[in-house]
Amino acid sequence: MSDSARASFRAGVVSATGFMLAGALLGLSFGVLAVASGFPVVAAIVMSAIVHAGSAQFAALAVVTGGGSIPAAVAAGTLMNGRFLPMGLALGPSLPGGPLRRALAGQAVVDPSWVLSNLGDGRFDRHRLYGATTLLWCGWTGGTAVGAISQGAFGNLDRFGVDAVYPAFFAALLVLELREGGGRLVAVGGAAVALALSPITPAGVPVLAASLVALLGLRGGASSPGGSRTGDTPITTGGSDAPHAEPEGT
Repeated sequence: MSDSARASFRAGVVSATGFMLAGALLGLSFGVLAVASGFPVVAAIVMSAIVHAGSAQFAALAVVTGGGSIPAAVAAGTLMNGRFLPMGLALGPSLPGGPLRRALAGQAVVDPSWVLSNLGDGRFDRHRLYGATTLLWCGWTGGTAVGAISQGAFGNLDRFGVDAVYPAFFAALLVLELREGGGRLVAVGGAAVALALSPITPAGVPVLAASLVALLGLRGGASSPGGSRTGDTPITTGGSDAPHAEPEGT
């Protein structure tokens, strides 16, 4: 790994610190609720380590605790994670290698790392993405482990304001994307679609539809003239067509 790649990785770690703390608190909440719902401690921790998707895990947990079947829980989680399809399509050109290698690298995508690694012109810094996701994974999985092992020792988590963390978490991500005029228009469009579909579709569908709107907006923004965000240097995107791309061996 080159010096610039290491610098981008470290920048990803640093930029994700606030989101990691919020994710750790949410992970703690998930661990407590999962064990209280009958999950074995190890199962709750392994689920967070493998899935690493809070909204999908909470959706699946809600289905199971409501008496739903495992296939129904998997379907709910899959719908919630459907937003990663357009996010992966947007990220793909910034990743080196063939389809399999890009697919494996895409497993590092979570909401904050995708936003933090976005250079603003349709390209992504993959090393910044990896650094952010590494720290976020540690926070989410570690928080789940603490919550699961404590088995209710923290009492009612609502008194710590945990119920407000998720809205604040995604609001912070939205603020990052609203720094550009195009991002504001896409956000309004996605929000309108999600609000319109929420009363009439299953959980997860509004999120997926809104993410497709965001993808269309991103593609439109990438095709229009303009450069990277102020202060970002696109040196480690790694796409074969990207200027300043590093050799694939890095």
